[in-house]
Amino acid sequence: DVQLQASGGGLMQAGGSLRLSCSTSGFTFDEYAAIGWFRQAPGKEREGLSCISSRDRRTYYADSVKGRFAISTDNAKNTVYLQMDSLKPEDTAVYYCALAGPPPGYGCYPISSMYKYWGQGTLVTVSS
Repeated sequence: DVQLQASGGGLMQAGGSLRLSCSTSGFTFDEYAAIGWFRQAPGKEREGLSCISSRDRRTYYADSVKGRFAISTDNAKNTVYLQMDSLKPEDTAVYYCALAGPPPGYGCYPISSMYKYWGQGTLVTVSS
């Protein structure tokens, strides 16, 4: 079975950094389209933040996190990371990783409806 599990959230002061991990199992990334990171703040809709595509490892970042967040993969550990720097109070949310596809693809967009498999989220709280 395809499984994803996000972890690494916590409480951080504004300006700090966190690295989220998405542990995966039950699939080969090269057979799917992309892995993405999303978040949902209380009372707000889910927001797509970043993704990485399987065929060309192309990345995409939403304007709200561009230049502050970075997505990466460790194939040996079957893990996808989201490095979050210069955190702001408005980054407070539950963060999710998700898998799109198959088939494998070039390029990606973090649009929720394109992602079929979702992991449980991890809470990030940024204090001012």
